[in-house]
Amino acid sequence: MEVVVAKSAGFCFGVKRAVDQVYEQLKRNDKPIYTYGPIIHNEEVVRDLEEKGVKVIKTEEELRKLKDGVVVIRSHGVGRKVYEILEENGIEVIDATCPYVRKIHKVAKEQNKDGRRLIIIGNESHPEVEGIKGWGNANTLVVETPEQVEALPLIEGERLCIVSQTTFNYKKFQDLVEKISETRYDILVLNTICNATQERQVEAKRIASEVDAMIVIGGKSSSNTQKLYEICRRECKNTYYIQTLGDLDPDCVNSVRSVGITAGASTPNHIIEEVHTNVRVKF
Repeated sequence: MEVVVAKSAGFCFGVKRAVDQVYEQLKRNDKPIYTYGPIIHNEEVVRDLEEKGVKVIKTEEELRKLKDGVVVIRSHGVGRKVYEILEENGIEVIDATCPYVRKIHKVAKEQNKDGRRLIIIGNESHPEVEGIKGWGNANTLVVETPEQVEALPLIEGERLCIVSQTTFNYKKFQDLVEKISETRYDILVLNTICNATQERQVEAKRIASEVDAMIVIGGKSSSNTQKLYEICRRECKNTYYIQTLGDLDPDCVNSVRSVGITAGASTPNHIIEEVHTNVRVKF
């Protein structure tokens, strides 16, 4: 059997940087260590950190109760309010926000100050989008579908700034920007989709179109992995979404001639290698 592993699969720069920072704090700090939200969207990594004593803070209310310790800001970033709470309580902060996400925060802050209404293209319930929205103002809008674009409460002649969730599908981003542009507003469009995301999606699509079966590895809550699955599924009907090797049904791949493997940005390399090795050797 031929097994093709995407070169772009696995940890991206921002995710690796965030995870490394938490493990570094475990080595050098005696204080309690927390992350605001899961550091990344991978249950295996979060579980390992919890076993080592790292606690996940899920709400601002929990954050306000902290009196001591170190809080590592998740790779997806947070809104300005979280920083204000931490500063008020005098809590030490390690900012592991992905640099590409932090750049969008800066754009949101500057463009709102300049008088442009911010429109974020992405999933409103995703932590990254929640964080970006937290750097805008009350007029900030989030859209993910053409129907939501049609329902936008825009004012005639309003100046807009459009940004994207870093892991959003590039083609869908283009389509939604074009639909918003039909209204002929004064629009500043900034493609803030991460280059690594685009490269991963393009490579996954190519591999999926050339193999008999495709395996996509990543956490079920990982937005970029879900998008990889959708892209691969369109190219290869035998596409399977797993978190670890244990989720893979051997019957899915034991009778095909070629298998492709890709993984989301929050998938550790050892999980990818484990899947690769077992598919190659056992099937």
